[in-house]
Amino acid sequence: MARNLDPVVDDLTAILGIEVAFHDPGVGAFGLRNAVMPVGDTFLEVVSPDAPDSAGERFLDRRGGDGGYMVIVQTDDLEADRRRLDTLGVRIVWEIAFPDIATVHLHPRDIGGAILSLDVADPPASWRWAGPEWEAKSRTDTTTTIVGVELSALDPAPMAARWGEVLDRACTAGADGSWEIPLDQGTLRFVATADARATGVTGLDVAVVAPAPVIAAARARGCRVDGDTIEIGGIRVRLR
Repeated sequence: MARNLDPVVDDLTAILGIEVAFHDPGVGAFGLRNAVMPVGDTFLEVVSPDAPDSAGERFLDRRGGDGGYMVIVQTDDLEADRRRLDTLGVRIVWEIAFPDIATVHLHPRDIGGAILSLDVADPPASWRWAGPEWEAKSRTDTTTTIVGVELSALDPAPMAARWGEVLDRACTAGADGSWEIPLDQGTLRFVATADARATGVTGLDVAVVAPAPVIAAARARGCRVDGDTIEIGGIRVRLR
């Protein structure tokens, strides 16, 4: 979520060598505008408030700046997921179904950290939310895929355990005090923060062909760089 969409998207495309595939008019119903960028066959979306007193505006005010707000994962059995969510007492805050894709958004108060979206696509390699031309817009010369998402919490252990229950995945402790949930493609990582406002989605891991030109591009655009990590739009982007 970014206060101003275009500068953040400009930084992401210039630094990571990716391209905008779609601006979804459907997000206007939530008082937002967006840009969806394919990263290989994974996707990075930036949204920005486009209406006064919208949920997006309130999120940015609470956080005190830009930051992540949602994690979207693909599933192959949404009905089984629904049964598990019902057993766990997790509320669905929004859902929609089309012939080629269906999604449910889970209440962040029931899982912690962020909105989690579970999506099933038919065929599995399709992705309506990225528009009809996303495959032609996918650029992998610089950045090849998203391999991880970081979520921060004052106490990450119970949040990680809850996400593990919701996703029906094992949750394991890392040597550095973090917790991880492996997915079929990528990893969710839960880390501790001492700042109550710096919680939720705080990091993104991306696989790159070579980190040096990416870091040089970030410095040229005035982004903060710390080793292999670049800060863009309030998110720490780690190069793998």
